[in-house]
Amino acid sequence: MKLLVTGGAGFIGANFIHYWLENNPEDSIINLDSLTYAGNLENLKGCEGNPNYKFIKGDICDKDLVNDIVKEVDLIVHFAAETHVDRSIIDGGSFVRTNVLGHHISTDEVFGALDLVDPKFQENTPYDPRSPYSASKAASDHLVRAYWHTHKLPITISNCTNNYGPYQFPEKLIPLFVTNLIEGKKVPVYGKGGNIRDWIHVDDHNAGVEAIIKKGRIGETYGLGGENELTNLDITNNILNLMGFGDEMIEYVEDRKGHDFRYAMDISKAKNELGWYPKVDFKTGLAKTVVWYRQNQEWWQKIKSGEYKDYYQKQYGNKQ
Repeated sequence: MKLLVTGGAGFIGANFIHYWLENNPEDSIINLDSLTYAGNLENLKGCEGNPNYKFIKGDICDKDLVNDIVKEVDLIVHFAAETHVDRSIIDGGSFVRTNVLGHHISTDEVFGALDLVDPKFQENTPYDPRSPYSASKAASDHLVRAYWHTHKLPITISNCTNNYGPYQFPEKLIPLFVTNLIEGKKVPVYGKGGNIRDWIHVDDHNAGVEAIIKKGRIGETYGLGGENELTNLDITNNILNLMGFGDEMIEYVEDRKGHDFRYAMDISKAKNELGWYPKVDFKTGLAKTVVWYRQNQEWWQKIKSGEYKDYYQKQYGNKQ
């Protein structure tokens, strides 16, 4: 089988490519990525020289390019998206362009927010997005389903909770806190740190995507999560303990606009229909993630300095 993976130079996409090629060595992958701020080919150095892997720099909104590529493939796995909520609040335009015109793996944020006593989100939970980011993802989900109902386009959708693991862009909570502490900087905690998220290791997420591709029913949606509901302060303290620091390294900052209180997915459907469940224990996965960022300081230091962006600009120019 030949796959087109969009956004494959990003965090989850790159981990998916590594995962798929390792577990499905007979398959081949075309990686289409425009190498925006979060796309980094260093994430895929291990794939260089693999005859089953090919990279194309391009925009998923380039209709002619995408039409040419899809003629060669059997399956599209669509990760490409603008993903950082804070950026969407400042400027939502790029989120609408990328996340609506492309159809992709989704997020639990499309369902809105939960209180402590609310049951977890399910696949049939009504949509209630609260940020430009989650609204753009919700719009994409609706378009995907519309193409299934109208044109019988064979699709599946997954809504996943917060991912963590290697190669994650260092503006996200876990890599930001880990890299700040390595540099001797404090970690910025929104508000009082009471917001709750469910965390899933990126390897578990990609195993879930694989299960949906191979076993999922066409036209269906599947929720994926790690069953690890933790407050942001819990995450912070876990990282501080792992790295030998105390709460003197916490800097409480003004809360984010419209900061949703809690997200969590009920993953019963994926368990029952696909036989999938998360296998990576959170404390073990977090410890391994901290070690990875300690051992790959050159990788994230180049990102923070903008060195990769300058390199890609010289190599590819503005061509999309």
